[in-house]
Amino acid sequence: MVLKKVMTVKTFIFVSVISLAAVGPVFSCDLCAIYAAAQAQGQNGKGFFGGIAEQFTHFGTLQQEGHEIPNEGQYIDGSMTQVFAGYNFNNRIGVQLNVPLIYRAYGSDVMHDSTSGIGDLSLIGTFIAYEKLTERFNLTWTVLGGVKFPTGDSALLNTPDSDLPEGIGGHDLALGSGSYDGLVGTGVFGRWKRFLFTANLQYGIRTEGDFQHQYANDLVWVGGPGAYLALNHQFTLSLQAIVSGETKGKDTFVGVPDEDSAETLVYLGPQFNFTWGSQLSAQLGLDLPVSRDNSGIQVVPDYRVRAAVNWRF
Repeated sequence: MVLKKVMTVKTFIFVSVISLAAVGPVFSCDLCAIYAAAQAQGQNGKGFFGGIAEQFTHFGTLQQEGHEIPNEGQYIDGSMTQVFAGYNFNNRIGVQLNVPLIYRAYGSDVMHDSTSGIGDLSLIGTFIAYEKLTERFNLTWTVLGGVKFPTGDSALLNTPDSDLPEGIGGHDLALGSGSYDGLVGTGVFGRWKRFLFTANLQYGIRTEGDFQHQYANDLVWVGGPGAYLALNHQFTLSLQAIVSGETKGKDTFVGVPDEDSAETLVYLGPQFNFTWGSQLSAQLGLDLPVSRDNSGIQVVPDYRVRAAVNWRF
């Protein structure tokens, strides 16, 4: 009976660790990337899951060609809340729908405004291409692919530059792109005893949208090492050092490059991961920029805060 109890506890810890892998990344680009909660959720077996992910980003530094310049109060405070739900058909294959709710306040010393609404919905499929699961060691490789639909309001893409502060463009504020876009990605989750490592990539393949505007293809990434601060039969708590970021080229308008749209951003910060049993997963992270490169004149991020909760039914 004692042996049975020990094995039950070990099994519970094992399931909780696997649940951590279901907490996917929250990416930086509001229009191109998604919260991939299902990236490793298939390991937990057939069934429904859902949850909510929030990311708040403050843009308050004005840069020209990667160098900070005087800023007359220009800013964007962006909140993106993604409500998601999905279904795992078996231990390897799943599908997920994301509905983004976006709010952006923006302005300068002489003007303030905001925009809000539903963004571009995305539908993705996930597949666990490889997994090795033991009590001491886990390794899972997941791939995903999907499509974004033009459900968000793209009207701000057509805003004249004279109506906005110098470092803010309509492409920064629009809720949608007006285009059907492809999404591909991959992710790795590894654990050895109390140490863990995650790495995730997503690539957005953009097409021409409304007003003949086309966002540039975008690569986003997130990952890093971590360790479990608590690991028992009821819950797990881990802390990671997360490196994340994105890189994209210049958008085009009527085929002409937009000189104020390319960027490469790199962030570093802590992230806490929490699981309760085999059903609840959550995360909380803070990202601080360590490298900000851009073309033209743009407001760039000063920090961002991420949080998410995922529940498996």
